[in-house]
Amino acid sequence: MEMHCAKQYKLVTVSETIDAFIFAAGLGTRMGPLSLALPKPAWTLGGRPLLHWAADSLKGAGCKKIACNAHHNVGAMRAIAQDVEVIEEKTLLGTGAPLKRIAHRIGPAGLLVCNADIVADMPWAMLREECVSKGTSSAWLLVPHTGGDWTRLYLDADGRVLLPLGTIGPQGPYQFTGASWWSAEMAASIPDDCFDIRDFLAQANGHFGVVAAPFPWLEIGSPSQLISAAAALAPLDEGRAPSCYIHPEAKTDAMISRCILGPGVTLDKGMKDRDAFWYVDGEGQKRVELAGI
Repeated sequence: MEMHCAKQYKLVTVSETIDAFIFAAGLGTRMGPLSLALPKPAWTLGGRPLLHWAADSLKGAGCKKIACNAHHNVGAMRAIAQDVEVIEEKTLLGTGAPLKRIAHRIGPAGLLVCNADIVADMPWAMLREECVSKGTSSAWLLVPHTGGDWTRLYLDADGRVLLPLGTIGPQGPYQFTGASWWSAEMAASIPDDCFDIRDFLAQANGHFGVVAAPFPWLEIGSPSQLISAAAALAPLDEGRAPSCYIHPEAKTDAMISRCILGPGVTLDKGMKDRDAFWYVDGEGQKRVELAGI
């Protein structure tokens, strides 16, 4: 007698389309010793990792599938990513190759892109609508230049961004917000070994600038900027000690000034300190001088 065993399988349909991408794979060089504790996108404001601030802004624009890249301390990135897909980079790929790697997953609405160290409510819908309606291949979101050290960008008469940076044109100056939009075709045309996307865009035709009215935004790329952001956005949480940043998983009753306390740190009452970063690793609690923050 023959016996036939049938296996039942559940058919699962998974959408491979990515609506938005967050650059989160830098080495955290400007964060200095803070990268010993956490990669920059995992530091929190109001208990939310910086990665979530970027992702929530994109979700507000209707993005369903969001991905980010990761290189330094990938485990920590996966631990806080939640529904953001983490694409690991064994070697750092810069700002060009990561977009080329996901070009086949970009849908007809294009790809919204931002940096994990910018906290802002970007006008994503306006950027996407401008690009789709005009048939643009790629575009940077710009705002009128606010002065200071920001690089000045200019557009030609047709609205294309002039590169190399600093080239003066008839429209501008503007500054780049870190947000951009890409079509699948444009992303697919990026060379496999492109590290700096500006090298590719300098040769590409159709790289436009979409200019938005000024809106509040913060860049959080250094210890001093992290402290300032905590005071502005989380004064009862990470910014609860004046001129300091205290991670939600840190505890202190100490008298501190211009200090940053990483997760797991405990400083006892009566202790005094300033201009220092405290963190915990496999060997215990450690202190590093933070000069000039």
